[in-house]
Amino acid sequence: MKLFIIMLVFAVSGCATLTNDAMQPVAFRTLGCPDSGVRCVATNKRGQYEFTPPTSVLIRRSDDVLKVECRDANGKEHRESVASSIGMKMAMSVAFLDLGITDAITDKHRSYPQQVLIQCDK
Repeated sequence: MKLFIIMLVFAVSGCATLTNDAMQPVAFRTLGCPDSGVRCVATNKRGQYEFTPPTSVLIRRSDDVLKVECRDANGKEHRESVASSIGMKMAMSVAFLDLGITDAITDKHRSYPQQVLIQCDK
């Protein structure tokens, strides 16, 4: 019985769907851009997010690449693509709970980098 309780505690704590929020804060910064007038749109299969860097935006976790398209004050376009990565909680979910099926459906086991740098001097 004790072993069952211990495994249950690990299973619940390991499932990203139960412990991770669907939204993740991502900070966006620019490098080599004009001081003002940069407008951006970040897109993945779960949503579209408009912002003006530097700022932090709540982005919906996804297994899809986050595509960032910006336009500076001079009208020049700048693009970045950011892949998400799988967190360790997915491994726990696979091992103990539901073989990772729920996490795979919700994408809550995925994370984007905490900061994305948009380079305008490319």
